[in-house]
Amino acid sequence: MSTFNMNTAQMAEQVLKQVKNAGATGDLIIDEGETLSLKARDGELEEYKVSSSRIFGLRVIKHGHVGTSYSEAAAANALISMVVQALNNASFVKVESHENILLNSDHLITDDDLLCPKEHVSIEQKIEMALEIESKLLTKDKVKNVPYNGVQDITSQRHIFSSAGLSALSRSRMCASYAYALVEDGESNAMHGTSQVSRLFSGLNATTVIDKTYEKCIGLLDGKPIPSKHYDVIFNSDCQTSVFGVFSMMFSGKAAKDGINPMRDKVGSVITDSRLTIYDHPLNVDGFGYHLFDAEGSATEKSDLIVEGCLQTLIHNSATASYFDTKTTGHASRGPKSTLGVNLHQVEIAKGSDDLSTLHSGEYLEVTDLSGLHSGANAISGNFSFGASGYLCKDGERIQAVRGITVAGNFYKMLNKISMIGNQQHWDEGRSALMPNIRFSDVAISG
Repeated sequence: MSTFNMNTAQMAEQVLKQVKNAGATGDLIIDEGETLSLKARDGELEEYKVSSSRIFGLRVIKHGHVGTSYSEAAAANALISMVVQALNNASFVKVESHENILLNSDHLITDDDLLCPKEHVSIEQKIEMALEIESKLLTKDKVKNVPYNGVQDITSQRHIFSSAGLSALSRSRMCASYAYALVEDGESNAMHGTSQVSRLFSGLNATTVIDKTYEKCIGLLDGKPIPSKHYDVIFNSDCQTSVFGVFSMMFSGKAAKDGINPMRDKVGSVITDSRLTIYDHPLNVDGFGYHLFDAEGSATEKSDLIVEGCLQTLIHNSATASYFDTKTTGHASRGPKSTLGVNLHQVEIAKGSDDLSTLHSGEYLEVTDLSGLHSGANAISGNFSFGASGYLCKDGERIQAVRGITVAGNFYKMLNKISMIGNQQHWDEGRSALMPNIRFSDVAISG
């Protein structure tokens, strides 16, 4: 263990010793990060920013009262004040009988070779990529500006300690490049973009970002509304991930505990098309939703959420699991400044049986961009209304660019209006979810 981690462990030991001396139990999250951010403008480097952060987040429980506090300073007096503040905060809240510090003394650590690999790349190479993305996009026909672009190299670390002896450490690295370009042709204009992520800088490709960004912009430049009616709809990988994410509350044990999850009493019941199987797979190292453990330090595992249309389980932290007299599913979420919640890690949808030619047969609408995702959705009722753009397609060919439309309906009903499920899975751009394309039938489109 490095000297840095020894110091971290010693600080955690002192904090938790003070918690125990006060007759309480507790757990401590220490989040750290280092970020290099580069942005280009007009052929020159506009931003070269290196930043680092470390924040301590403490949760204490005393006589059933839960209190939290945080500190961005590591000095001994700051950490002492953090403990005092957490205990003081706990004294003002009602008893939460189901929230306890788990009796978990595991020692967990992620594999740096897989998740936080090192490589020898000069800063000049990273700057060169940032400048190349902007300059080459600006040479493209009809491109007027590249207002958003950048290259990032981000390393993050989370260490969780508890008064029960837990020590869980994860480190990860993400390199990213992105660009959003504005294209104009007369009175028509469009702005779209793309991004890519990789564990290694060498896994990024400037040409891919340039070509995909330009393709998106030019493709939708002449888009126009289509007649209002019901269409078959295929969301692209990013839009489909976003739509499922907006309604992920349907799996939340906390939302069920709070009485706002419409699926609370439907575990064991068929709620979707029988061809749909959804699971959470936090241990798939190919994705950036990988988690070896959750925010309470509980080891994670693959969780079946829906199998052949039947809801298998809700996701739980230790508190919601206690409330429903079950076991935690390893889905606790908590930041240094937040209270205990639940969250999915890395959603996967099992591939279906329809090949590409079948999935793309006949007429359908391919949705490539959505807006108003959160303001236009009600996760309790399932109703949604999103601004959208994309392409009207026939037999796999894009026949018309589409903009200025609204896609509306009810998500929970839509899960029972699945026409086809593709036989290939695709990551979204951020590699946070792995899903096949799903063709939904009878979706209302307003032009």
